[in-house]
This record gives sequence, structure tokens and C-alpha cells, in this order.
Amino acid sequence: MNHPVVLITGALTGIGRATALAFAAEGARLVVSGRREEAGHALAVELRGLGVEAEFVRADVRHEADVRDLVEQAVARFGRLDIAINNAGTEGQLAPVAEQTVENYESTFSTNVLGILLSMKHEMRVMQGQGAGAIVNVSSIAGHVGMAGASVYVGSKHAVEGMTKSVALEGAAIGVRVNAVAPGPVATDMLDRFVGNDEQAKNGFLGTIPARRAASVDEIAQTIVFLAGDKARYLTGQVVAVDGGYTAQ
Repeated sequence: MNHPVVLITGALTGIGRATALAFAAEGARLVVSGRREEAGHALAVELRGLGVEAEFVRADVRHEADVRDLVEQAVARFGRLDIAINNAGTEGQLAPVAEQTVENYESTFSTNVLGILLSMKHEMRVMQGQGAGAIVNVSSIAGHVGMAGASVYVGSKHAVEGMTKSVALEGAAIGVRVNAVAPGPVATDMLDRFVGNDEQAKNGFLGTIPARRAASVDEIAQTIVFLAGDKARYLTGQVVAVDGGYTAQ
């Protein structure tokens, strides 16, 4: 990897942060994004301390003006965009379908679906002009299977995977690859929220994973780095489950 320019949304915590650190270890030039200014600038300083060029741009992926500005700033700073990791997402409000609300649907889909659509729209515009690029979207095992009590979240992740495959077909002939990674449970705050901060429920969920544990954020990040890199240059339109065997059952 020859010091690519990498843009990461949802970069301030969890998988996004681990991915930024993993790309920094490869010498990438980074633009990290999120909604919290102080945390974003602190991450950029941390990345520069690792010896790489890094900038923070505040953006809310639900708003097209923010996404357009984010991509434009990345290109203005580094002259191109080689890799984009669309990681910003939310689990929303988890509840049985009879208790779901329009507000939760709109909030969840505006981040998980519209946010990735807008990100790919503006990233692809740059990459098409370059005739090269790689996009990795962050989905979930919830994009492969159903989960009781999570119909809205599951629907949003199924949408991410469908968009990933469709945009991959648009980019394949022009040198732009589009893939997704679908993590199972990952040791993050989001997992705790997903199980209602209930340790017994979390242990029960992890008991359904053949590997009998959650992934570390670094394990997901390393898969993302692989998918975005030259070693995967013939791989496009795929969703790679990193789930300890869950979806093999």
C-alpha cells in the first residue's frame, strides 16, 4: 500500500477508530470524520503522533451538504481519494415491531442507509474521475439474517448490503471496488447497548457464536484494511462476514 488517502466516517470510536489506527500503521494519509469536534481533533493529533498525515473534518452523514464538504475537503487536502470506509451507523431503538415508531425508522435509516448512500455518491464521483478507488461499507450480521426485536436495524443493514452490491456493479469496469464487512458481536459499547446492558443477555448471545466470544475491534479493522487494499484487487461486490462462524450455522 503506497500511502493511500483514506477517508473514514464514524471514526471516533469502536470499529472506526480501530480502522484509523490500522491504516495509520500502514502509513496511510487519513481524513477522519464524526460529529464530535473535540474527540475528532484529538484523534487527528493521535494519528499524527504515529507519523502519518491526518485531518479531522466534522460531518453528519445524514446531511448531504456535510458529506459533500467532507469529500471535497479530503480531496483539497490530499489531491485524491483512494479508499473510503463508510462506518457511521446506529442501532437505533430496539423493540418488537408492534412498538416501533416512525421516528425510530427515520432516525435509523437516515444514518445507516441514507448516510451510506450519500457517502458513496460523493466518493464515487471522485473515484470515477480517478479511474481507481476502493469503498468498504460496514454492515452487520443483521444484514444477513433476521433478529427478533431489531426489525428496523436489520432492515437498514439489509439495505446497506443491497446498495453495496449494486454500486459495485457500477464501479467494476472503471476500477472502483465496493465491498462490505459484516461483523458479528464486537466488544464495543454498541454491543452492550444492543443487549440492553444486560450481562446475562450478552453472555447468552455470545453463546450462539461458534467461536464463543465477541470479536475485537482490531479484528474487524484488519479485515477492512485487507478489503480496501491491493491484495483484494479482484474482490468486489462482496459482503465478508467476520462473525466467529455465526452465519455458517
